[in-house]
Order: sequence, then structure tokens, then C-alpha cells
Amino acid sequence: MAQLTTSDLLSQAERLGVALAAGPRGGAVIERVDVAALSELPSLPAGTLAVVAGDDPPASYLVDVALRQASARGLAGLVMPAGFAPAETASVLAERGGVPVLVSLAARAPDLAVTIDRVISGGAAESMTRAAFAVEKATAAASAGASDAVAAILDAAGTALGVRVRLQDDPSTSWTDADAVFAGEVPIGRLVAETSDPAATVALPVVASLVSRAMQRHLQDRFAPNQSRADLIVELILAEAGRVDGFVAPAARLGLPLQLSHAVAWMRPQHRVDTGLRAPRFVEAALELFTLQLIEDRDELWHIAFLQDDVILVSSEDHGAGDHQRRLRDVIVRVQEQARRLAGDDWTYTVGLGTPQTGAAGLRQTAAEARVAADSAIAAGRLDAIELTDVTGLRRLLLDFYASPVSRNLLDDLLHPLDALGAERSATAVRTLLSYLGNRNSLAQAGRELNLHPNAVGYRIRRVRELLDVDLDDPDTRFAVELACRVRLIGSGR
Repeated sequence: MAQLTTSDLLSQAERLGVALAAGPRGGAVIERVDVAALSELPSLPAGTLAVVAGDDPPASYLVDVALRQASARGLAGLVMPAGFAPAETASVLAERGGVPVLVSLAARAPDLAVTIDRVISGGAAESMTRAAFAVEKATAAASAGASDAVAAILDAAGTALGVRVRLQDDPSTSWTDADAVFAGEVPIGRLVAETSDPAATVALPVVASLVSRAMQRHLQDRFAPNQSRADLIVELILAEAGRVDGFVAPAARLGLPLQLSHAVAWMRPQHRVDTGLRAPRFVEAALELFTLQLIEDRDELWHIAFLQDDVILVSSEDHGAGDHQRRLRDVIVRVQEQARRLAGDDWTYTVGLGTPQTGAAGLRQTAAEARVAADSAIAAGRLDAIELTDVTGLRRLLLDFYASPVSRNLLDDLLHPLDALGAERSATAVRTLLSYLGNRNSLAQAGRELNLHPNAVGYRIRRVRELLDVDLDDPDTRFAVELACRVRLIGSGR
């Protein structure tokens, strides 16, 4: 039999239908429970919780006598019928004698005695009854619409069980864990009972499901506008340059002020061994939640969006705000660390940072800069780096071409025949062609730059001429092909 006192019963007061009327919360250990008239108290053994027989509260003088007798006999406590209110003398005697006096809120003495006896005896039936009550109360709390529904559910479940229940953060939680809490697809943690309890073991899976749904609803209400704006940002980045002005009105309706200054961080995942692998699916949802919580209280306007596996983080501020890129870097560093933590050591997350740009076209420009910077770092083997955009010289102009899908596709069409060589040989051909054209069609100078014999350069160029079927001696053609080579190499990070 469990070692319980009236204090333990009061922890389940709502389910049992009792309340403390006088005396201490906990007295002696309850060894047994019995229904008895006040006159029978002297015959009860020590440790008995006496449920006073009858439907009406006894007279005050009889209660005073009973309290003295209960204290002398070492009874665990008295349970009075519904409607009992202790007189002042009874309260003093109960406190002085260490006799807890409970009052039934509704049940008749025999029924209450049976219920309390089950609690004292424990066993599967009691655990199931308590678990069912906890589920009932937690469900009611979930439906009540409290501002903090999660806390309300946990409090209701814990009160009903008589065991404190809390949510323990654990991003490694699996769907197969009975007590797992998820917000959508994002693992949050698991429910933990403060002490080992069979009833809690039965109830926690249902309570965890209620907490999961409440958390999902809360996050949807809290972050849904951000997700709508994120979809618009991705569409803007991918759109043709001529469509940019059409995004201003929809963005304004969603609360995305495109007229601000924007800076973009582009984070690209890559497996260390198999570069063709897609990033783990759960990482995106978990990373989105982490980032939204991270940026929620910051002064700048932030958005996170996803393009396939890539993470696009946008920071928007008034034009001319100082240290705009530094603040963007501060946030993306923490996002990058969380991504590594979630995905594990086999994955790298390389970041490119664009420069602050104004307006809708500026958002597209800084996104293109950030993407190219990330690709360049990966191509150079600087995995997990945070790469800044080179904002000087020809590279900046080339980024404008790269940012426009139309311009990029037109230039790429010029080099499309080289793709038949395969990825590596095609890249080699483009580098050779760029060196040749950049050195005014000089085989010797291109050879020195590429560390090749001029004859080797000549052989490659003849092969390229055959595949492209263009006149590389024509100035306009030569310029277009050189521009195409530079834009392609920028896109590949080379």
C-alpha cells in the first residue's frame, strides 16, 4: 500500500471532491480508511482516516470532542459531510492536535470512502481513473482558449494527476516517442512527470498530443503573416526584371515595405561526401521556427524564406541605417550554428552576404549577390564560411546580369553546346575560352595564364569553336561570348 497522507489526497482534491476545512494539510500516514460515527472514533486504530457517517454536519460540541479523541488515537484525519464549516474552537483543536479535517464537497460517506480507499490502495484501476481524469481536465483546458494554452494544459494535467508535468526541450525527439511534443513537423521536446507515476505514464501521450496541437495553433497565429511574406520574397527573387513593379502593391498589403533598404544572407547546405543529397527534411521546419523566434523581438524587419534547401534571410531597415550588414551577419551566424546542430556533422552550411540595396530591385540584387557569394565559397572549398560580396569592379556589373533570369538565360544559351562535354569538361572549356578572349585571342598569353602550352590552348579553342559555331574574331560576338563566360563562372562560384 502506498504511503499517503491527507496532503496527497488534497493534491487530487478536485477529482476526489474534498477540501481542507481545518488543521494541517498532512497528518499521519493513512493506513486505512473507514466510515464511522463520531462516537466510534475511540475504537478506531491509529492511522485510520475516518469518514464521518451521515449526510448532515455534526454539532460543533461533538466535533470538538471528536477532535480531541482523534488526536489521542493518532488518527490520520477526519472527513466531514458536505456543508461542514468548522467553528473557531474546532479550528484551534485541529491545528493543535495535528488532525487534518477534510470536508466532502458532494459525495456521500460510503462512496467517498471507496474512492479514497482506491487511492490509498493504488493499483491499475486507480491509475486508470486518475489518468482519465487528467485527460479530461487537459482537454477542457485546451478548449478554453487561454492566452497560454500550453501552460494551461500542463497545469490542468498536473493538478489532476497530483504530479507536476513539464515540457522538456529536446530537438532530438522522435515521432515514435509516446510523450513527444511536435509543432507541425518540428520536434519541440517531451513531456516529463516530476515523479514516477503509472497514471502519468498512461495520460502523458494524450496530453502531449493536446500540447502539440495547441503549440501548432499558437505558431500559426504568431507567424502566418511572416510565411506569406516569405512566399512573396521568393517569387520576387525568381521573377523577371520587368515584373518587379507588380510586386509593390501585394507586398504593401502583406506588410512588406519594399521601399526600405534590404540585405540578404543566402545559406546553402551541402553534404560533405555526397553533394547530391538533399538536406534532411526536418531541418527546414525546425530552422524556420528557431529563426522566427530569434528575430521576433529585434528592431529590424526580418523574413526567412526557403528555395529548395537554401535558406534566404532578409533584413530590412530604413535607407542609410549604419551597420546593416553587420546586424544581418550577427543573426545568420546563430542560424548557421543551429542548422549545423540540427543536421549533424555530415552537413555544411555556407553563407553568402549581399550588400544593402534599396527597393524591390535592390532586394533582388542583394539576393543575387548573396547567392553568388555562397556559391563562390563552396566552389573554392570554403565550406561553412560566411562570404561577403565583392562590390567593386566588373564583378558587381556581372551580378546585375546574373540577377536577371532573362539576361542570364540568353547568355547561357550561347554556351549551351558546351554542356554536351559534361560538367567538368564544360567548366574547363569555359575557363579556357574566357582566358583566350580576355587576352585578345592570344594563345601565348592565355597559355601563360592557364599554365598550358599555347598548342594545348589552341587545341581546346578549336574544339570550342566547332561546338559553338560562332565567329570569335567578330568583336560583338567575342564580347557576348566573354560576357556569357564570366556570368556562368560567377554562377558556378568559380
